[in-house]
Amino acid sequence: MKLLITGACGQLGAELQRQLRAGASALGPIPERLKNASVLAVDLPQLDIADRAEVVAFVRRHQPDVILNCAAYTNVDGCETNREDAFKANALGPANLAQAADKIGARLVHVSTDYVFSGEDNGGVPLDETALPAPRSAYGATKLLGEEYVRQFCRRYFIVRTAWLYGRTGKNFVRTMAGLGAKPGRIEVVNDQRGNPTNAEDLAHHLLRLAVSHDYGVYHCTGEGVCSWYEFTREILRLTGAVAELAPCTSAEYAQKHPSAARRPAWSALENRMLACTVGNQMRPWQTALAQFFESGGFAD
Repeated sequence: MKLLITGACGQLGAELQRQLRAGASALGPIPERLKNASVLAVDLPQLDIADRAEVVAFVRRHQPDVILNCAAYTNVDGCETNREDAFKANALGPANLAQAADKIGARLVHVSTDYVFSGEDNGGVPLDETALPAPRSAYGATKLLGEEYVRQFCRRYFIVRTAWLYGRTGKNFVRTMAGLGAKPGRIEVVNDQRGNPTNAEDLAHHLLRLAVSHDYGVYHCTGEGVCSWYEFTREILRLTGAVAELAPCTSAEYAQKHPSAARRPAWSALENRMLACTVGNQMRPWQTALAQFFESGGFAD
């Protein structure tokens, strides 16, 4: 089996490669069909997914069985000021990959986000795959358009929405908070935005299981359990033995201090209903996955 991973230098692309080399994750072995898979991992400048002709030619030349699209413009604030770049990476790129995959009969595993939803609190009920998207940011809007293009142009697709992702490589919230916590000082984190922290190891494990299935469709894949960014940070600092002081603040207070920041969802907790009904939901409680992340070396890789 031949796999093409786009966005290979990001935290999820790197984690997929690590599991394919190791043959397993903390959750168990990868699917048997992938243990001797041929893996082609690319990022810019090797492949610009926003260039349709380049993508079609590349995919036609290499003939992958599965394309795992981890490429995206994930800087939420940056998307507001660089909308053309956000559109190219988050919408046009998936459209090109979907068309190229469909031309050769390949499966496309496309990673999306909780930001496709409005972020309004719906009474504390996690959103399953039947919930209607209504993005409130440029990031969410471009990611939703990417989803729509994937549906339109590819017959064999998996759209997998995740949230609050952290991994061994690259920039992420856990790395930032662990770094700040190691120094004396005061850290303010919002306590009125709630969602699901997700370990890239858990997400990658499930993406590989989906990649060899025929259960096409839209999925949610996040850590189990809901918390606020403040509660998430408190656990990061506890596990790392931080010396910094942590204080809660509201979204309104944060917005006053950071007026150019994009609006973040107050409620973006997702339910992994489709996983449970198909390949199985092995996503760990977020506290367990976070503790194991640090026990296994965290950012040491």
